[in-house]
Order: sequence, then structure tokens, then C-alpha cells
Amino acid sequence: MRRAAVQAFRTTFQYTARGLGRRPFTTSLPTTAARRFLSSTSTTAARRTLKNHSNATGIPPPLLENINNNNNSLPLPPPLQSSMYYRRASVVLASALVGYGAWYSYNGTDVNNVPVKRGYSTTAITDTSTADTSLPTRNVLVISADQLHTGTIVGDGPISKTTSEDGTRVIEMLNPEQATEKLRKLEESYLVNRGQGVVRYDLVQLPSNDPIEDDHTEKIIEMQPATSEKGGNDWMFWGVFDGHSGWTTSAKLRQTLVSFVARELNQTYQESNNDLSGPGVEAAIRKGFLKLDDEIVNQSVQKVMRANNKTMAAELLAPALSGSCALLSFYDSRSKLLRVACTGDSRAVLGRRTESGKWTATPLSVDQTGSNVDEASRLRREHPNEPYVVRNGRVLGGLEPSRAFGDASYKWTREISERLRKHFFARSVSPALKTPPYVTAEPVITTTRIEPERGDFVVMATDGLWEMLTNEEVIGLVGKWIDAQQQKGGKQSGLFDSVWSRTFGGGGSSKDGPGGLPVEVSKVEEVEGQKTPFRGVRQWGGNDGFVVEDANVATHLVRNALGGKNREQVSALLTLPAPFSRRYRDDLTVQVIFFGEGEGEGRGEVVVNREASKGVKGEGARAKL
Repeated sequence: MRRAAVQAFRTTFQYTARGLGRRPFTTSLPTTAARRFLSSTSTTAARRTLKNHSNATGIPPPLLENINNNNNSLPLPPPLQSSMYYRRASVVLASALVGYGAWYSYNGTDVNNVPVKRGYSTTAITDTSTADTSLPTRNVLVISADQLHTGTIVGDGPISKTTSEDGTRVIEMLNPEQATEKLRKLEESYLVNRGQGVVRYDLVQLPSNDPIEDDHTEKIIEMQPATSEKGGNDWMFWGVFDGHSGWTTSAKLRQTLVSFVARELNQTYQESNNDLSGPGVEAAIRKGFLKLDDEIVNQSVQKVMRANNKTMAAELLAPALSGSCALLSFYDSRSKLLRVACTGDSRAVLGRRTESGKWTATPLSVDQTGSNVDEASRLRREHPNEPYVVRNGRVLGGLEPSRAFGDASYKWTREISERLRKHFFARSVSPALKTPPYVTAEPVITTTRIEPERGDFVVMATDGLWEMLTNEEVIGLVGKWIDAQQQKGGKQSGLFDSVWSRTFGGGGSSKDGPGGLPVEVSKVEEVEGQKTPFRGVRQWGGNDGFVVEDANVATHLVRNALGGKNREQVSALLTLPAPFSRRYRDDLTVQVIFFGEGEGEGRGEVVVNREASKGVKGEGARAKL
């Protein structure tokens, strides 16, 4: 690998450094210096370089030594100090590009607890005369323990992708076209022409974990055909599942949650003379959630104990040992009521257009974590005399969601966990565990009357999106996307053109809201402890603005969460492989449901919207109806 690293830098290594308002430097160094930086990181100086970024020039000490040895001394500005903590403290993304560069810093405090202002600066670099212009220039991402650098390598040799002992890794960065391809890889879009109040839904996933721990489901159940005496009636379900400590629980929810809930709803439907407008609906949804979690957590243990088989134990206990949040929306087309059931910290937000032409953002769920004061109070009431039941915003100081499927180590008694560990396997038990269960899968349910004629839409997403964008930004971005579709002619494919135009056309506002988006500032007081964005532009600083480039609106949201017009940042965050990417972004799963009045012709169709469905292969979609 050392030979490969030398070959990669055999002509020139160029590195551009920036500080806060300080003069830039461009260095052109021999192969030996480059090799010392990227290959010989076992030296004390090199290890110190990538773990301590107090050097404001951004030029690692080995390179500075080489510069001095070659009589290319450069004046050094005072050091700029900062630090990084997972999810919270200061982060610096220094950009090193031939001919152009930028720095980003998180709006936090430095090691001396002095406020650090976030900012964005670009500097034109023209001193590249020492580079061999006949060789290709490639962008690379240098990943260390607490920093990201984007840089350029001049040369056509292979790039070393090994990880050195201090955790540094160098990989070639995706170009904008490759970044877009990755962003759209798992996107899907469906056009719904059933005349039941829904005209389209889009979704996308972007992994950060490998494999992705998120999952999702979409199902339409025809309760009565359109030809019946009372007219058609559809039950429509959409769900996003944010897994943690593995993917098995979220996969189990994808496979079974809608079935469990639909069975309970069907019983209520029959008992209420085909009426789902009463309070029994919420009870049925709640019962479906709790029945499934009981099967995952408790019935699995009973089956394992009876079978006494480790192979069966591995299969049955996996969904119990990992965990998942669940956000499930249920729309009854006859009553036009949307129920949103939330277990955990995924979120649903309603977008509704006002008379001014702008959109309003109304949350349809509440983040259920240990930081939510209501959830913390509930846990303390249920577990009195346990001072550590909520610590640092986490259940028993460990689990952030206060409601979840699985997570059996917070639900089993100590005796059950120890017995399973002895004979099969189970997670270690928290020393603070006294009176389980501490975590429940019981959802909090809201009911909202949808107005399809007004073009309502709902965004459902795992918390990875809400860590980057506010409710208003998400709704405003969808509104901006809708306006762009109208400007392009609103083409949706065949039968759906007129439906889309009639529902969403002609409502744009001349006066945009926050961030230049067509959205009004919410007047709804948020529950204390709700997550607020801290990643994306808030982490790196410098917002270049939002952009509309995608035919799939869910993909559009993810692109803008990652950086929008800042293509370099978008490419860098998409280039990051697991597990490094987990420091800067979570798994992302986003669904957007558009409500509207469909037409009678073509009734019964649910078709793939090919223009916005790079993730759907072949002619047939997965069973949605």
C-alpha cells in the first residue's frame, strides 16, 4: 500500500489552507512530503496532525517541516482552536481545492469556551504554476478522527484507501453526477388515480449505516369498490421505521405492522357499522402496535425457551434485541380523516396552503425522547424513587427514544435477560434497571381532517431529516418544488396532468418566507424537548441556498438537507462511507403524500412514476394495493 500511495502522489500534492479571514497558502510539494503525510502516519508528528487541528494554516506539521527544509518558509498566522463532540460541539470542514476553496465551521464554542461564529468564505487560488497540468486532477476526501478535508490530488495513480493507525482515510470524492446518482438510487414515486383523495406519493432512502437500519412500508387496502352503492372506500397506510442497534426490528415492522393494525381496524369497522369516525379507531391502532411488540419481546422468549434451540433463538430474538421507532399514517378515504401513530422520534408534518398562497407547517406528531419533558415526567411517575430513570435525556442514560418496538433489554426483567445470556444470548443489563419495562411501543395518535381540494400534503421522515431541517423548511421546500413543477408545465404523466394542475396550480406567493421559501412562520408553540436541527448547514455553517433539481420531492428534500446549492458539501457527505458517515448524518427515510381530488377515468390505478423512480426496477411495483 505504501508503493500505491507514492504512485498516487508521484507528481504533485497540492494543499490549500484557510483560516478565519487569514491569507491562503498553496503549496506544491514533492512526493516524499506527500508520502510523509498520507503514508507515514505512524510518526508522532503525523498522528498529532490529524487529531489536533489547532494549526490555522491547515498544513500538517510534516509538510511544514518539509517546506522549511526546502527554504519555502511561509508566515504562520495565530492558531485557530476548535473541538468536536459527537452530535453537539464544534466541527470544522476545511476545503482544499486547486484554484478554489472554502471553509466551514460549526456555530459552537472552542476549547477555551469562546464562541466561534459560523461562516462561509471562498478564496480564489491562482498560484498553481508548479503543478503538472498534463496530469488529471481529482478531488479527494481526507477523513480523520475529528475532521473532514476535501483536497485535490494531481496524478493518475491509484489512491490508497487503507485506514492508518490514527483513523485517517483518503478516498476519491464523488463528482456531482455521481452524487446525484447515489442520492436517487433508492427513490420511488407512485401516481394514484383511484379517486379516493390521494394523487401521488414519493419516497426515498439514503443509508448511513451499512446495512441501513431504516425501513418503510406503503399499502392501499380497497375496503369497498368504486362501483358499490356507497361508493369506493380505501384504507391507505404509509410507515417509516427508524431502526437502531441493528435492522431486524424495522424489517419486522415493514413486514407485519400494517397487518396487525388492519386486523384491529377491521374488527372495529364491522362493529361500528362500517364507520371509522369514532374514538374506537385510535384504540384499534394502539392495540395493533402493542400486540406486535408483545410478539416481538415476550412471545419470542416463550418460544425460545420451549424450543431450546440456538438457531431458532437467533431468528426469534433478533427483533427483540435491536429496536425501532415507528411512524404510521392511516388515511380513511370515506371520512377523510388521517390518523398518525407515533412511537419514537420520527415525525410527520402537514403542509396546507393559506389564502396568501404560502404554506403552513403543522406537526402531526411529537418526538418521544428522554428530552421531552412530558415523556420524562411520565417515566418518573411510572418509576418513582429511581433518580436515573432519565439521565442526559436518555432512558436509564442509554436509549434516546422513550417509546420503541423491541429494545427488550429495557423491557425484560433482569432474571430473563441473565437466563437468555447464559443459555442463548442477550444484551448486558443496565446497572440502573430495577422495575422494567421502561420503554413502551404504545403510540401517541393524532387525528386530522384532510382537505384534498386544497392540495394538502404530509411529510413523514425518520429523525435524520429533522436533524438537518426545521418543519417550516421542509414544508417550504415542498412548496418550492410544487411551484417549480408548475413553471415547468406540471407534467405528471398522462391522466394525472389535469388532476395535479387543478390541485396544486396557481398558488405561488410573491413574498417568500424564511430562507426564501413559500412558508409562513409557525405560531404553534413547540413541546419542550423537541429535536431542533443541528446538522447540515447548521453544523458546517454557510447556507448557499436551496435548489430544485429532482423530479422526486423526497429526494429534493434530502438533497437540500445535505447542502442544497453547495454541491461540494453534498458530494462530500454522500462520499463518506459507513461507519464514518454516521458522525455527520443518520440514515434518512422520507415519504411525501399528496392529497387531491382525482378523476373517475382510470380509477383503480396505482402506477410507477418513472420520471421520479430510479429505485424501481422492471415493470411491476411492489404490492401496494
